[in-house]
Amino acid sequence: MLEDILITIATAATPLLIAAMGELVVERSGVLNLGVEGMMIMGAVTGFGVAYATGSPWLGVGSAIVVGAAFSLLFGFLTLTLVTNQVATGLALTLLGLGLSGMLGEAFVGLPGIKLTSIHIPYLSDLPLVGQLAFGQDPVFYISIILTAAVAWFLFRSRVGLTLRSVGDNHASAHALGISVIGIRYLAVMFGGACAGLAGAYLSLVYTPQWIENMTAGRGWIALALVVFASWRPWRVLAGAYLFGAVSIGQLHAQALGIGVPSQLLSSLPYLATIVVLVLISRNRRSTMVNTPASLGLPFVPDR
Repeated sequence: MLEDILITIATAATPLLIAAMGELVVERSGVLNLGVEGMMIMGAVTGFGVAYATGSPWLGVGSAIVVGAAFSLLFGFLTLTLVTNQVATGLALTLLGLGLSGMLGEAFVGLPGIKLTSIHIPYLSDLPLVGQLAFGQDPVFYISIILTAAVAWFLFRSRVGLTLRSVGDNHASAHALGISVIGIRYLAVMFGGACAGLAGAYLSLVYTPQWIENMTAGRGWIALALVVFASWRPWRVLAGAYLFGAVSIGQLHAQALGIGVPSQLLSSLPYLATIVVLVLISRNRRSTMVNTPASLGLPFVPDR
């Protein structure tokens, strides 16, 4: 029973972790992309559609990553090249993704999904309590953990990561030193889009192997909140994702046990938790400002 609960928490946390990790890199470069929800839902519908058409969930995953990155390029072109408002453009990207996914996914409603199978390691996967949790998960779960470690190393141990953080902290000084601010931000935005696409594919190929309109259900917004909650630190994002995953699964188990609380209130718990966490974080303004990239959301126009 406990192992099953822990496995479902890990499954619920994985798409949040992947999407938030991509957005963390984007914001570290000084760009605020509020289109995570739109990129996730496009990844979900693309992943399901390609997997259903080809019979290969891995082709679905790959296609979702490509579509997420392509959507992010649209955001990058508008905000980095045409210097449009990042907040408004991100919101427009989310609305575009939700509308377009609904249109494309209309033919997929009710179709059986193709699930990405879990890994089974003989003997290890059969261990009590930790067997399935540590050695019997789906491949994307392990990718999410590796991704967290890779992003942490990249940002704080590599020279390129230091360059990216310098762009996010002071793009004018970075440009004066000869760093291609726009180029680095384009790459960061594409990485964030690819992660959002992968997170969306996880929803339609692993978490709920079918297509349901608006199946992201606000997870993109939770991923955005997670980045702030974690103070732009990768390992804190991991902890936050699993905390929110536990809240999501907890409300489902509470409903199954028939606890005398309205189901609507229980379903809203993940979003209420997001609001509460953001309110608590905002009270310590000094700590928040220390870790916030100084150029976050600010437009940059290089000298001509």
